[in-house]
Amino acid sequence: MPNQKINAGTLQVPFATKIPKKLSQHGDVRVDNYFWLNQREDSLVLDYLQKENEYYQAKTQHQEAFQKELFREMRSRIKEDDETVPYKYNGYWYQTRFKNGLEYPIYIRWKDKNTVSEEIMFNGNEMAEGYEYFHLKGISVSPDNKMATFAVDTISRRQYTLFIKNLENGEIHTDKLENTTGTAVWAHDNKTIFYTAKDPQTLRANKIYRHKLGTPSTDDVMVYEESDDTYITFIYKSKSRKYIIIGSCSTLTSEYRILRSDEPEGEFEVFSPRTRGMEYSIFHYGHRFYILTNKDGATNFKLMTANKGQTTADHWQEFIGHNDDVLLEDVEIFEDFYVLSERKQGLNKLKIVRWDGTDSYYIPFQSETYVAGTYVNPDFESHTLRYVYNAMTNPYSIVDFNMDTKEQEVLKVQEVLGGEFDKNNYTSKRLWATATDGVQIPISLVYRNDTALDGTSPLLLYGYGAYGSTVDPHFSSVRLSLLDRGFIYAIAHVRGGEYLGRSWYEKGRLLFKKNTFTDFIDCSKHLIAEKYTSPAHHYAYGASAGGLLIGAVINMAPELYNGVIAVVPFVDVTTTMLDDTIPLTTGEYDEWGNPDEEEYYDYIMSYSPYDNVSSQDYPNMLVTTGLHDSQVQYWEPAKWVAKLREIKTDNNQLFLVTNMGTGHGGASGRFKALKETAKEYAFILNLEGKITQSKKKY
Repeated sequence: MPNQKINAGTLQVPFATKIPKKLSQHGDVRVDNYFWLNQREDSLVLDYLQKENEYYQAKTQHQEAFQKELFREMRSRIKEDDETVPYKYNGYWYQTRFKNGLEYPIYIRWKDKNTVSEEIMFNGNEMAEGYEYFHLKGISVSPDNKMATFAVDTISRRQYTLFIKNLENGEIHTDKLENTTGTAVWAHDNKTIFYTAKDPQTLRANKIYRHKLGTPSTDDVMVYEESDDTYITFIYKSKSRKYIIIGSCSTLTSEYRILRSDEPEGEFEVFSPRTRGMEYSIFHYGHRFYILTNKDGATNFKLMTANKGQTTADHWQEFIGHNDDVLLEDVEIFEDFYVLSERKQGLNKLKIVRWDGTDSYYIPFQSETYVAGTYVNPDFESHTLRYVYNAMTNPYSIVDFNMDTKEQEVLKVQEVLGGEFDKNNYTSKRLWATATDGVQIPISLVYRNDTALDGTSPLLLYGYGAYGSTVDPHFSSVRLSLLDRGFIYAIAHVRGGEYLGRSWYEKGRLLFKKNTFTDFIDCSKHLIAEKYTSPAHHYAYGASAGGLLIGAVINMAPELYNGVIAVVPFVDVTTTMLDDTIPLTTGEYDEWGNPDEEEYYDYIMSYSPYDNVSSQDYPNMLVTTGLHDSQVQYWEPAKWVAKLREIKTDNNQLFLVTNMGTGHGGASGRFKALKETAKEYAFILNLEGKITQSKKKY
């Protein structure tokens, strides 16, 4: 975007050209006037997106100084010279460090915890030079500790090029593996790696290859192909390091294949064949496998066991039974202990159990609402569990818990710089809103203690509600820029996530999807009724599938919100789900339904935000996207905004901002992303008349 002033008074609203296109399905004919916007390379499309960017820039010129103030403020709270707590793996200690003023991490290791000699494995800042976008992932060290795989994406399409580095002399091998997911697994021989490749058009992860160090990629052997286009595939190594495991999964079904790490030329064996609706994941320990599964109607999952050579589901034996009130989310296996990650009434629980059965207990957590979970625990022989704890008022803590003595040591507490933050100045709590059908919907919220609770305070409500993904009430130092200006921040734990267990997800997908939207609306009504805010000061935020939530909600109840922020929003649901050439579409059928079936077509059409824009007043809106987004294509929000401009009846603000150099995750680096957040916060703070006010003055 040109860095120049534009006359907002003379700049015209960028209405998109209407080019009608008829789309027919099941006898229903839709006319899409903005279908033409899906041509990414078309100069007319790029020109339109640029005009929208210029319009936003012109209309928000008065916010620029404030955006910079917000950015400086957010950045000033972050400890720039920082480092992660080191962890031990295969004889080395590993750590990630951040340096003052630099965007990207530096990856370091050393042989002895007490030595001063260190190896810089990767310096993301040097590697990122010359790129507008840069993402490094998939660092995997060989069993002999001499080499490492790593992968790079410089486009933001999540198509990674995989490389191999000699850690002893720093040389990059000539091996170059294109269009991968970015992760790789070493066999025990230190010269064989397995990796996942993507379909170049749909970007579905669909093939597993075996690669020999020093050979051209054209010689790579495909060891598995996932032919069902509703599934993706991936590969990893068991924590015991004994097995290389290929996984295949759709939204509701999973299947695994196993191969001993010391037999890379062998054939992968199916662990247990896929059964529609049965999910499972596997963990290896000793002579047995442990299986986390929903087999036989275990909605909240249970833990089962299987012996080597007898791994099909008909041989599984129950180890920990199903509990209607407790969601079993994960298991962490150590040599002498196993740790269960549970969720009860939305709260995390960590249960420690000795394999010999002599001890079993929960780590105590006292807060009304918090987040706790296992952290990096790669050392199989360790008697120490490393976990993370935080709350909306409490910064992240990394804790080592001695599973023998039950003593714990706080290794690190997230520092909030600037000297102004005191957790005692804030209150967090959990409320319960009554949904339209009588179900109780949890809401987590946080605010400064001196914030008025009489309906006059602004409130930003966040929602997601898809894929069973739970949005936990975590701490955010960035969020303080809202709280210290009088905002209340809240999370609506709507159906579609798993906050209240697996059934919470089941009641928010497919033909129950509209529960997600009505839950969010009912949470808004509750917050208004309880005087936390009012429609004149109420704001909503959602990204990706959460952007779909925002789009549906403002079609249904626009009067409840003064403004909304929709980030990379999935809003053209019908058209996208009918096009199986678009990345990720086929894998989404179990989430939204396949509109090739009339029942699902009709239901999706009943809520798809783009298809349900109507002639009514809408809130002030900021919509953002990335030109290279591989998950939600840029044209979805572009078409949505174009249609809203054409049809809506109000004069409220409507902005479309397209980052021409990024994709779904936005800008790369520690600080660039803060500039995007500053734009979002400035948008709603401006609507509240607060951009000329300093924090804590309201």
